[in-house]
Formats: sequence, C-alpha cells, structure tokens
Amino acid sequence: MVTPLDLDQLRTFVAITETGSFTRAAEEVFRTQSAVSMQMRRLEERLGKTLFEKDGRNNRLTTDGEKLLLYARELLRLNRETLAAFDESMQKLGLEYLDLYLIHWPAPKIGLYVKSWEALIRLRDEGRIKSIGVSNFNIGHLQRLLDETGVLPVVNQIELNPRFQQPELRQYHAEHNIVTESWSPLGHGLLWDNPVLAGIAAKHKRSLAQVVLRWHTQLGNVVIPKSITPERIRENFHIFDFKLDADDLAAIAAMHDEGARHGPDPERFRLPKAS
Repeated sequence: MVTPLDLDQLRTFVAITETGSFTRAAEEVFRTQSAVSMQMRRLEERLGKTLFEKDGRNNRLTTDGEKLLLYARELLRLNRETLAAFDESMQKLGLEYLDLYLIHWPAPKIGLYVKSWEALIRLRDEGRIKSIGVSNFNIGHLQRLLDETGVLPVVNQIELNPRFQQPELRQYHAEHNIVTESWSPLGHGLLWDNPVLAGIAAKHKRSLAQVVLRWHTQLGNVVIPKSITPERIRENFHIFDFKLDADDLAAIAAMHDEGARHGPDPERFRLPKAS
C-alpha cells in the first residue's frame, strides 16, 4: 500500500501499535498534522479507516494496517542499517566526516531508495557528510527524491560515453544544478575502432582516449578514467591544451545510440542477495 507517512510517523505507529493500544496509535499517528490542508486531512481520514477498524469499543488493525506494520518495521530497519553502515565505514576509515557519500543504485523494484536518501540527508545535516549524491538514478528517480524530500543530490554518477550520451538526463542535471559524473567514460573499450573518433584524433594529433576525455570535459562532465598503466594515466591528464571545435562536437553528438547502454538498466537492476 502507498502511505504519505514520514519516518517519524511510521516510528510512532510501530512503537504504539506494538503496545496493543490501536486507538492511541490512530490518534498519535495523525496528531502532528493538524495544520495541513483539507485535502490532506481527508486523505488522513481515509488512511485511518484503512489502517484501523472498530472491534467493539476498541480499534484493531485491518489487513492493510498489518501490512503497513510490516512495511514500517522494514523501513525503520533499513534506516538503522544505513546509519550503522555509515558508522562502520567511518570507523574503518578513521575519519570524522566524508566530503561525498553516494547511493550506488536506486533499485526501484525494492522501492526503498527514498528512505535511504532520507538517512543521508540526516547525516549531512548532522555535519558527518559534506555533500550527498547518487549513482545510476534516472529522471524519475531524481524527481521522486525532490518531490518527497525537497533535496536533490549534488552529483549523479551515470554511464556516459560518446555512444551512450543520455542527453535528456544531462539536461535535467543542468536544470537542477546536479553535477554529471561519467562512469566507464571511455565506453568499455568499445570505441577504439570507431572511425569518427579516429578521424578527430588524427585531426588534433591526439589519442582516441584523449579526444573522448576532452569531449567529456567540454560538456562539463566530471570524468575519472581508470587505468593501471602509468603512461596512459599521464596521457589522460594531457587534454587541456587542445579544444574540440563545433564540427567535432556535432560529429560525436551524432554517434549517440539510445540502445547502446552497456551496463545494467537502473530500472531493472536488482541488488545482489546478501550471502
């Protein structure tokens, strides 16, 4: 079931319901929202009737109420585990705060990424994280974060390369001041024989990798290429003494293929089961 209750209300619902005082639970869950709009009040009334039903002089949980109890317990467990995982990481790192902390996947089939995001907001507000971000979030995932928490990530790390450019998502980022960070920026090694990029590389007397990295930086993307070869690492840094012209950028833009995603689709990705 879908519920507009926030984490504190769910915590109240669980704590009081488990005492068996369902009437008090019904009152306390909604007590703090007396100043909301009439539309929300009507929604609360319908929700209250959904969760509780009369049993003589008392209230008892309906089937949906029992489902919400299980759901609320799971959300509270997730929130505790998110905070505990952060504490464990900080202890291992020996740090007092982090500059940036990310949610790796939205895993929308599980449907708990907003609650994880709320835990990160709490850690940021406590000063334990300077900035919070995400990875592999689509526009719908980002918009839900904004709608339900009012807070957007400072960065979204996404699969992005000349064959898979995600223009709509990058536009959303630009409109909402979200930094685009590219993972697998060199295209999983599938670009090395591309004639368009090879031609641009020959024109500028650069390597193909340098052309691709320069393309990223000119778009404003944060890009961190991976290499274990010292020569290639040095080469990857030497991209700021040339510039791609309008023809180069247009030629690369034409390479985009909506079906060229190589990594997992964020809408379908499932987190691996814990062993």
